[in-house]
Amino acid sequence: MARGSSGIVAGLTAAALAAVGFLAYQASASAPDSVAVPKPKASATATAPAKPEKEKEAPPAVPAGSGSGKRTVYALADRRVWLVDENDKVLRTFEVVPSALNPAPGTYRVTSRSEPPTKGSDGVMIEHVVRFALVDGVTVGFSAAVDGSMKSPDPSLKTGGVRMSRADGDAMWNFAWNRTSVVVVP
Repeated sequence: MARGSSGIVAGLTAAALAAVGFLAYQASASAPDSVAVPKPKASATATAPAKPEKEKEAPPAVPAGSGSGKRTVYALADRRVWLVDENDKVLRTFEVVPSALNPAPGTYRVTSRSEPPTKGSDGVMIEHVVRFALVDGVTVGFSAAVDGSMKSPDPSLKTGGVRMSRADGDAMWNFAWNRTSVVVVP
């Protein structure tokens, strides 16, 4: 009797596997394109090999003529800042949105700082303000908008906020203490 029942079990198992295979085929044939396995497309040409991922570009070098030693370098035309340590090693570089009023190229010093959020000259709430110049009676300094925005300033307003991301603002705050050099280059 054991022999007969094992044959029946084997037959039922084979039938079940065949039924599952058939149902799987039907399901995949009628599935929408969004969930179906992509079908290979016919091509008259050979498939090109996949392109390697683009290598991460090195950050731009600190501008020539920007001095030496610990300093913040602000390149007006490049809209970029470099934080450089006392060994002339770049600790961080990042893009900024210039203020409506730009200081003339030259060397300045951080004159004051304020950390708690405050309203900038353009009405935006800002934090980590690092001031370093005065242009036409308006203080110019680096800051980050609390909401993370980096909008270009209204050119009709006399604003002095050089805006950066909040993460870059944190880095600037931790780097540029009072009397730290700020070198502005064209």
